[in-house]
Amino acid sequence: MAECSGLQFVSPYAFEAMQKVDVVRLAALSDPELRLLLPCLVRMALCAPADQSQSWAQDKKLILRLLSGVEAVNSIVALLSVDFHALEQDASKEQQLRHKLGGGSGESVLVSQLQHGLTLEFEHSDSPRRLRLVLSELLAIMNKVSESNGEFFLKSSELFESPVYLEEAADVLCILQAELPSLLPIVDVAEALLHVKNGAWFLCLLVANVPDSFSEVCRGLIKNGERQDEDSVGGRRRTEALRHLCKMNPSQALRVRGMVVEECHLPGLGVALTLDHTKNESSDDGVSDLVCFVSGLLLGTNAKVRTWFGTFIRNGQQRKRDNISSVLWQMRRQLLLELMGILPTVRSTHIVEEADVDTEPNVSVYSGLKEEHVVKASALLRLYCALMGIAGLKPTDEEAEQLLQLMTSRPPATPAGVRFVSLSFCMLLAFSTLVSTPEQEQLMVMWLSWMIKEEAYFESISGVSASFGEMLLLVAMYFHSNQLSAIIDLVCSTLGMKIVIKPSSLSRMKTIFTQEIFTEQVVTAHAVRVPVTGNLSANITGFLPIHCIYQLLKSRSFTKHKVSIKDWIYRQLCETTTPLHPQLLPLIDVYINSILTPASKSNPEATNQPVTEQEILNVFQGLTGGENTRLTQRYSITTQLLVLYYVLSYEEALLASTKILAAMQRKPKSYSSALMDQIPIKYLIRQAQGLQQELGGLHSALLRLLATNYPHLCIVDDWICEEQITGTDALLRRMLLTNIAKNHSPKQLQEAFAMLPGNHTQLMQILEHLTLLSAAELIPYAEVLTSNMNRLLNAGVPRGILQTVNKLWMVLNTVMPRRLWVMTVNALQPSVKIVRQQKYTQNDLMIDPLIVLRCDQRVHRSPPLMDITLHMLNGYLLASKAYLNSHLKETAEQDIRPSQNNAMGPEAPEVTREELKNALLAAQDSAAVQILLEICLPTEEEKSHSSNTHSLLKSVRGTTGPKSPEPEEEDSLLCNLREVQCLICCLLHQMYIADPNIVKLVHFQGYPCELLALTVAGIPSMHICLDFIPELIAQPELEKQF
Repeated sequence: MAECSGLQFVSPYAFEAMQKVDVVRLAALSDPELRLLLPCLVRMALCAPADQSQSWAQDKKLILRLLSGVEAVNSIVALLSVDFHALEQDASKEQQLRHKLGGGSGESVLVSQLQHGLTLEFEHSDSPRRLRLVLSELLAIMNKVSESNGEFFLKSSELFESPVYLEEAADVLCILQAELPSLLPIVDVAEALLHVKNGAWFLCLLVANVPDSFSEVCRGLIKNGERQDEDSVGGRRRTEALRHLCKMNPSQALRVRGMVVEECHLPGLGVALTLDHTKNESSDDGVSDLVCFVSGLLLGTNAKVRTWFGTFIRNGQQRKRDNISSVLWQMRRQLLLELMGILPTVRSTHIVEEADVDTEPNVSVYSGLKEEHVVKASALLRLYCALMGIAGLKPTDEEAEQLLQLMTSRPPATPAGVRFVSLSFCMLLAFSTLVSTPEQEQLMVMWLSWMIKEEAYFESISGVSASFGEMLLLVAMYFHSNQLSAIIDLVCSTLGMKIVIKPSSLSRMKTIFTQEIFTEQVVTAHAVRVPVTGNLSANITGFLPIHCIYQLLKSRSFTKHKVSIKDWIYRQLCETTTPLHPQLLPLIDVYINSILTPASKSNPEATNQPVTEQEILNVFQGLTGGENTRLTQRYSITTQLLVLYYVLSYEEALLASTKILAAMQRKPKSYSSALMDQIPIKYLIRQAQGLQQELGGLHSALLRLLATNYPHLCIVDDWICEEQITGTDALLRRMLLTNIAKNHSPKQLQEAFAMLPGNHTQLMQILEHLTLLSAAELIPYAEVLTSNMNRLLNAGVPRGILQTVNKLWMVLNTVMPRRLWVMTVNALQPSVKIVRQQKYTQNDLMIDPLIVLRCDQRVHRSPPLMDITLHMLNGYLLASKAYLNSHLKETAEQDIRPSQNNAMGPEAPEVTREELKNALLAAQDSAAVQILLEICLPTEEEKSHSSNTHSLLKSVRGTTGPKSPEPEEEDSLLCNLREVQCLICCLLHQMYIADPNIVKLVHFQGYPCELLALTVAGIPSMHICLDFIPELIAQPELEKQF
């Protein structure tokens, strides 16, 4: 609205005085300023006020005194003397007439036939007629606006254009709107004024005389505005009018800007208001309001706002009128000025050779970026990235040159400086078109070389673990493996925005990286020398050495260039803590794959080396339990769990790829069973269970590996028992723990056992104290406890001692089951074998689980020890199944060796071996069941004792009546045999449920008929037999039919 340039607008000072009705400030206004506010001041002085206070009465006198010397007041008083009720009725009739005859009708109720033009009529008319003239003209414009359906038009009107009568017309307009608010809503009047010349000036005067309507008018104009204001004349006029309103009331400018964003209309107005605000705010080194506002629009979470503003940028570039009047041009110019304001002032104009720089390391040809400018520079870089990547801004040559100068500047070694370098590097990757000349390319290469040299210095000084050196290395690896999409993801992640980057645009950068800066051999050699991250955890964010090593392992660069990475990975695993870093498990998985799978078929030996057994054992050294466990441990629980995950995953992967490796005539070394026996797997799993939140997916991954390869460590009864041991009861027991209980040594326990069976009091006291200890604290006592179990088989040992030993054994079983089982089996051997010093190993017991039942016969009649024996038997039966399955996979190469005389096809060997394994397992399970059933049979001694008791009962019943034999009857029902039978029936029930085929096999094999009553009553799952009873009866052998 250039037509308003010569007119005087209401100043912010005057508007604020009107808003607050500050009479003192109003009195200080000049006559031209006061003239613009007369309509409101005259109404204020003449109309009866709602405020009847004494202070307002004094202010009103001051206003009257202020108005007394102004000549124009008389004409305004005359305007207020008109009958506005009659005027409103005539206006309503005219509106009806216009509606009836059409908007273009010349008929008017308000104004009779005009003899002259509007201007002359207005000059010659009295106050009532002036009101009618302006009202008629205004209603005509408002009517046309309502019928235009949003299409902008410019109405030529003498009344609003004549410079002589502008002030009088403005007075009439303000009085009309104030007296007829229902007929002339201020928002509709404001909308109509946009369509006439000098409309912005009239609008500002109208709002200044009704200051409370400012927000309402602004919101109405914005809501009715165009989505893209710079594209049309109407949009530009609306923006200019609102801009004048905000200049009049600058305190509300940012609030109006908020309305613009909320409605997604008039983006040019939002930028213009920001530019006005930026000019008014004091210049400092902080991030300017313009940068913050535009960044917020493009990088915010509201996709609608982002699209709306992006369209404004794109449309603004397409228009040819890209001159000073364009808001977009003004915004770009202001941003460029801010960018140039923080650039280093002294910079060498010539490219210095690397040799020159090396000779004088303390002298830099570049002046570094000032520390106070680093944050602002980072904000500007992100903003330009958003403008170019999201909004599609195409930088001019000047903008591109200055941006490149800023990106290749050298910040101080601070965390903000590290962030700035990372952003600059990613911006170079995202917008490689900024580098267009050979000189600029050489400048970029020198800057990248500087990054490589200064990376270690920056990391040590700034204290930031995730430095830009890792990012450089990672990008170089991605370029070598041609993972351009990964580079794009990395760039978008670092910049914090999703932008479209064409892979073809990275071709030049790829050449520079792979041929000039980072050849693949340099990358791998450099990666191994990068120090591991100390105390690596999820709290350390950003790009770390582990990300680089992971990518190099994935692309098989280490094996290709024969660089050993095993030591680096081992060191990094040893430098970990909670919470677990998410990249550690993928690193271990890809490392295992690189050990087992060659990089290429042509070179089957191109694999990485596995971690040695000694290194693995070192991690678990000192892990023996007890109070001083943490003091003796050198490595954290996170390291131990990760190494356990590595060993279990390695063994599983090795078994899974046996056939493939056999076909390639490769057989990687498996970890020995002796090593596995020394790793306290169950203890570590218990520790991981309490750290599930901090370990991420490690606990669940370990459980999966355990359930697959070590099912005997995942027995449901053990988990239930463990819940009891670690629950509230255990906490209460710990509260009862005394110093006496803590002071009992394994040697004292051994001495107490040696005193059996003569003195059992001391042993009972020590055992009771040990029940108050935790499972880990009991570990040192395990060997003494198990080695003396054979002493408990002697006659005269109290049942309380046996039950307490059983309880302690079950507690130890939660932390060291495999070692405990081996020690217990060896301790419970018959005395003949103990004399021979025949010791079974873990491997022996997995191959033949029935060794467990070849124990001293006295165990079969000691319920607490039999409970332990059955628990071990169940575990070793499961372990045997897993052992045979793994053995089948380990020897899978036999299946792919073609047999010369085999004509049965390639599938026959696999089926045969599988069937043999299943048959062996079935025979093993059925043999265990048969032995257990035999144990349930009473011995000859027990039979004779039972018959004697039975006859005694009969004689007692005959003489004393039915109530006297209760003690003897209890003795016969609750004997050791009956308790052992109950324990065995529970285990058989579990076995039958787990594999119903065992039931059928055992019954077809047959067992003593006298056990039928026991099995039917004691084993709930015996109902399975109903399915095959007809088949069983149909057998020809009578003894097999029972």
